[in-house]
Amino acid sequence: MKNVGFIGLGNMGGPMAINLIKAGFSVSVFDLVPTSVERLTAAGAQAAASAEAAVQNVDVVISMLPASKHVESLYLGEAGLLSKIAPGTLIIDSSTIAPESTRKVADAAKAHGLSMIDAPVSGGVAGAQGGTLTFIVGGSDTALADARPLLEAMGQNIFHAGDAGAGQVAKICNNMLLSVLMSGTAEALQLGVNNGLDPSVLSEIMRKSSGGNWALEVYNPFPGVMETAPASRDYEGGFLVDLMIKDLGLAMASALDTGTATPMGSLARSLYVAHGDNGFGQVDFSSIQKFFQRD
Repeated sequence: MKNVGFIGLGNMGGPMAINLIKAGFSVSVFDLVPTSVERLTAAGAQAAASAEAAVQNVDVVISMLPASKHVESLYLGEAGLLSKIAPGTLIIDSSTIAPESTRKVADAAKAHGLSMIDAPVSGGVAGAQGGTLTFIVGGSDTALADARPLLEAMGQNIFHAGDAGAGQVAKICNNMLLSVLMSGTAEALQLGVNNGLDPSVLSEIMRKSSGGNWALEVYNPFPGVMETAPASRDYEGGFLVDLMIKDLGLAMASALDTGTATPMGSLARSLYVAHGDNGFGQVDFSSIQKFFQRD
């Protein structure tokens, strides 16, 4: 499986496609943003004039799109790609979307003679760029085995969560927890700073103590503490607040469907919605730090 059609070249999809090129795959790319396509062609990809053109004469189709409506619109219906992709082709959707949307597309793909896995990712833009992503997969053992060489070119960890849609469920749970950890970390750091502590010193204390977590290890939300984190470049790039709000909406919908109590997730979603309404929707989600800062 050497020929890949890749659709969706944003902050995550673009670096993922570049890592496939570096691994020796032939990659045809499409995105609605021309500059994103140009960036990939400069890295060795072939530009496709449309999504349909990107999936011609390929072994694998990979999509990385913002939301359920985009994935369903891309694949389903008379104009959808499922009727344009050759039978036997593998589809890997790395978008984070509603599990029911994934199952709908996967069932339709099967009816067209196509195999599909949902493979949402964790690890952020840095993970996409470094090829260190975690893939959380839903689908059959056979489809995952076929996909594994491509996933290994883009990431370091591959987990098989279960059947179609299971990858999305696990990713939604992960991102709900991430939102709680990030907002709690930002709140604690601000409390310390408001009491005269150096945020770098406090971060190291908490990192090595019982409050240690992923945000303190690799994604500190306080500006200037961690040079590689979005906080140190005015929260540009990374995982957008609007996308975190979308994922938390998926988590809350799932909680309602299953009667699951998620008080921490609900509060985190309220914080992020308020933060987005304050004009921070298009910056990294670690900017929740600003929500706790004094004017």
